[in-house]
Amino acid sequence: MNDRRLSPSQAHRLDAPERRVWLPISDVLNALEIQAGWIVADIGAGTGYFALPAAEAVGNHGKVFAVDAEPEMLSHLQNKLASSSFENVECKVGEASSTGLLFNSCDLALLADIWHELDDTPGVLAELHRILKAQGRVAILDWRPDVQQPPGPPIEHRLTKVSVANTLTVGGFHVRSTMEIGSFTYLVVADSVGGGS
Repeated sequence: MNDRRLSPSQAHRLDAPERRVWLPISDVLNALEIQAGWIVADIGAGTGYFALPAAEAVGNHGKVFAVDAEPEMLSHLQNKLASSSFENVECKVGEASSTGLLFNSCDLALLADIWHELDDTPGVLAELHRILKAQGRVAILDWRPDVQQPPGPPIEHRLTKVSVANTLTVGGFHVRSTMEIGSFTYLVVADSVGGGS
């Protein structure tokens, strides 16, 4: 674990009420255009901030794989699931570069607030190509470097949306949109070219 990754001891920050103010879930889901029946990989799912709303959006015929490298984070999400009616969320311990998901299995991969933490970007890009279906979609939500903290990581750890878009393009994705979303973050959405490569 590098010093950029959020510690499980800070898990409470992911569910803080103020986060829903400066990062409205509905704004992100609307921008992602999630469809009923989709299979979504929420990579770096944490305590389920996006996984649970995404599960509602995909409905009973869809599924959300909540992937996180920290079992302790996923235990928080599993506790929420135990007291909910969701049956279409599956928690999986895994890294962004090694999710454990099946080849060519996902319509959307969401990486929310973790891109700046990643050490093996080429490995992550390869994994995204592997798990996404043809015409699948990847969405990178991360912290703007032009907005001072708090909240979020130190400015020096943050990457611009332009650099993320360029990385995705060089990595074989077709960037469809970049936007600022919420008070402190941006969203880059890109299409897989072919999928499963």
